Amino acid sequence: MSDLDRIKGSIPPIVTPIRDGAVDYDAYAGLVEFQVAKGSHGILVNGTTAEPSTLTIDERNRLVDVAVATVKGRIPIVAATGSQSLAETEQLTAHAVKADVDALLIVTPYYIKPPQRGLLEYYLRLAAQHETPWMIYHIPGRTVVNVELDTLKEIQDRSAHFVGMKHAVNDLGFVTECLSALGDDFKIFVGLEELSFPEMTIGACGLMNAVGNLRPDILARMCQAVWDSDLKTGRDLHQRLLEINQAVFYDTNPIPIKYMMKKLGIMPGNEHRLPMAAATPALEERLDGVLERAGLIKNGSVV
Repeated sequence: MSDLDRIKGSIPPIVTPIRDGAVDYDAYAGLVEFQVAKGSHGILVNGTTAEPSTLTIDERNRLVDVAVATVKGRIPIVAATGSQSLAETEQLTAHAVKADVDALLIVTPYYIKPPQRGLLEYYLRLAAQHETPWMIYHIPGRTVVNVELDTLKEIQDRSAHFVGMKHAVNDLGFVTECLSALGDDFKIFVGLEELSFPEMTIGACGLMNAVGNLRPDILARMCQAVWDSDLKTGRDLHQRLLEINQAVFYDTNPIPIKYMMKKLGIMPGNEHRLPMAAATPALEERLDGVLERAGLIKNGSVV
């Protein structure tokens, strides 16, 4: 818990490069180095943008190992270890803890739609198995489950190393309620690009946004601007990313992000595993326009 203050700022969920159906671990290590070089405050392994539901447990665990070996302690690593079942989450969490990641992010179990009492006991059972700082990933748009404030309060009362939440919901009011009930030290990371700047201004400690795969430097600078109380700079940077933020959701994430990363030469390809699929020609043309207007490409070439 001594390094908990380091877990803040822009911590992008790194995409998973796929080549000929297999995970490209060398390309993944390159993406991690890209984040370090561009000033990200940390990285998130196996977040939603990594398409973890299309990966095996062994593949997810190896991505954690590659990230740890590549980062070498230079920036914090948060490992997303949640799944739809307790058994899989236990395996993923145990591996990440053994790999000595800095924190865990555990999504609410998806598909099953558990009651609040089930969520409470699920998280407390997991927390009893380790001492690594951990957070809840709250993304009801994908899991169809909300975590209620009373549930968060009881988890906090019963788990000393429960430290925060990634909040991927268009609900600023709930952020304020959480900080009021759980304390200003409760870490809330923004999970929706459109809320990056406004949510940080009301108390969020950082960002875990897909667009960080594309422009990590701008997101890191925006976080610093908020910390420096330079709200004009923060707002200007947020506005600069407006259309790119919107483009992330022109199709299911990370389809647009992977295409734009390939277009900018950040990674060699934009392959997915079924049932995900690569960008259509029409979407590629639309995204090229976004990159042109953002000044990242000109006449089809990277600037």
